[in-house]
Amino acid sequence: MKIDLLIRDGLVYDGEGRPPFPADIGISGEKIAVVGSFRGEDPDVVIDAGGMAVSPGFIDTHAHSDFTIVADPRAEGKICQGVTTEINGNCGMSAAPLHGMVRERREGDLKELGVRQRWSTLGEYFAILEERGIGLNIASLAGHGNIRGSIVGYGDRSPSGREMDAMCGLLRDAVGQGAIGLSTGLIYPPGVYSETPELVQLSKTLGDAGLIYTSHMRSEGDGLLEAVAEVIEIGRMAGIKAHISHIKTAGRENWRKADEVCAMLHEAVGSGVHLTCDRYPYTASATELDAILPPWTYEGGNEEEIKRLMDHAARRKIEEEVHRRGLSGAYWKEVMISSVVSGANKWMEGRTVADISSSLGLDAMETVFRVLVEEKLRVGAIFMSMSEENLEKFLSLPFCMIGSDSSARCFDGPTATGKPHPRTYGTFPRFLGRYVREGGLLDLSDAVYRATGLPAGTFGLAGRGRLAEGMWADITVFDPEKIVDNATFADPFRRPGGVRYVLVNGTPGGLRHRKTCRQGPEGKRSGTIEIRRGTTRCAPYLCL
Repeated sequence: MKIDLLIRDGLVYDGEGRPPFPADIGISGEKIAVVGSFRGEDPDVVIDAGGMAVSPGFIDTHAHSDFTIVADPRAEGKICQGVTTEINGNCGMSAAPLHGMVRERREGDLKELGVRQRWSTLGEYFAILEERGIGLNIASLAGHGNIRGSIVGYGDRSPSGREMDAMCGLLRDAVGQGAIGLSTGLIYPPGVYSETPELVQLSKTLGDAGLIYTSHMRSEGDGLLEAVAEVIEIGRMAGIKAHISHIKTAGRENWRKADEVCAMLHEAVGSGVHLTCDRYPYTASATELDAILPPWTYEGGNEEEIKRLMDHAARRKIEEEVHRRGLSGAYWKEVMISSVVSGANKWMEGRTVADISSSLGLDAMETVFRVLVEEKLRVGAIFMSMSEENLEKFLSLPFCMIGSDSSARCFDGPTATGKPHPRTYGTFPRFLGRYVREGGLLDLSDAVYRATGLPAGTFGLAGRGRLAEGMWADITVFDPEKIVDNATFADPFRRPGGVRYVLVNGTPGGLRHRKTCRQGPEGKRSGTIEIRRGTTRCAPYLCL
């Protein structure tokens, strides 16, 4: 057997949670050929991994790279963390299907990123990625928001019987083209207008194929317990795997609910529900600024929302509802604007709403209305709303995985804009450095399992997440004593430390112009896009 690359003398964490063991790893083409003591002539490329951990490439269970990976396929921000596979299509928002109002709504994202390609279906999207060539493996869920928006639009109503059939048809099509499950974003339009029976019926469409239902729940604050109960009910009634996205207790008044949430999850798992969750290792969240608005403001799409934000009576009603939820006063000192589109407002990026309001001489809600209208709703924000103690409780759950809740960006080019959440460049090193090495929250074997083998099994990624002969050669070599996140809220575009080498299917992560193909759960066709060795001559590994 010809070995193309040898990783010698590393301490192997195999992705199954077992204690590490010293071993060599030999790679032939795109696959792992040897795990053990390699005896034979050394290949041309040998990585000395002495004193370092050798693990499967990390799997980001909650990513939003659907469009950024088309704009810039290098995915440097993920590769530099040791991530080799992403799960995209989260929070009800996927790359496809794109029809009707959904296409119109996402057109701004594509234009902002300079993406020239257009598509309607998931199959067309994957074909573009294959032609483009990308820097890491991609799998995608089908977004409920895309499906509902394409059929029902952005109206606050239940779908008719015919519309429900059409939605199930779109989901079946997406699964046939590679979707690995269904995701919901139940605080965002149009998912916010759906009811539980609709979600159960769609989830049942996934059948017994081992696919998954994931949810950005209806509430992560005041209605948290009810929202968790709904996810459990959907999983139980549909008979499929259920997954809670970026589990949290948002708002100081809701921090006390963490223990009850954990008890609910353990009870559901104990009763036979296949339930998992993910979390990023930060106490600040990030989403669109208009997520704070009442659901009725979104009805009809972006243009109607902007009209309401410009209407005096509607603004007063919005302000009253926002204030009733406690979003006033000191709250605005903990909301930071992370991105805007126009050059005129770029000065706002990295500053809090309270600070911006002071500079403008306006109160906080007037500032929010003004910036949302001027930016045509395209405003990103970071919310400092969570408890460190609760974060550790959730990370300690045996079925909790790691998800960055971020898109794949690069250090230059069309994705290197704004002040994104530092999780974009720091999630996995922060988890392993701060919470595992320094905090002792988990032992390293379990931590690696949470970032590799557990997500591979949960999301059905065949050949991923373990270091064993015959598996795809997705490998991260890191120094467990030095791995650390360096990205900050003030300076998010900073590489982490301690990640030494990253291999994606046996080739260097982050390289362009790779031929691609698909292969998915249990060997079936799915939305996993794999980099394959191309004809361009290049270094066979990436040193960070």
